[in-house]
Amino acid sequence: QAQLVESGGGLVQAGGSLRLSCAASGRTFSSYAMGWFRQAPGKEREFVAAFSWNGGTRYADSVKDRFTISRDNRKNTVYLQMNSLKPEDTAVYYCAVGPRTIVVPTTTREYNNWGQGTQVTVSS
Repeated sequence: QAQLVESGGGLVQAGGSLRLSCAASGRTFSSYAMGWFRQAPGKEREFVAAFSWNGGTRYADSVKDRFTISRDNRKNTVYLQMNSLKPEDTAVYYCAVGPRTIVVPTTTREYNNWGQGTQVTVSS
């Protein structure tokens, strides 16, 4: 059974950086979209960044120019480099596998395989 495991979360001061990793096992995900979402307490899960299967990327406006998504197909791993972190970035971050489409998927319903999440807390 395919499994996604996120890591790299933690506590950081505002302005700091973190790099999240999402390691996939049980299946090769290089031919599928991969995305990062986040969910803050009391809020719905929201899109952060994603790849389409052919390498296109898309970012939420709130993280554009601060976050960078990347992937290492040899390691079956997706990364989210987060710079200039703000307190409003505090959330549980999830990675997920999406469809094999050219358009980058940005809604939760387009993704069907989710990790357990990693907590990111940004202090002011």
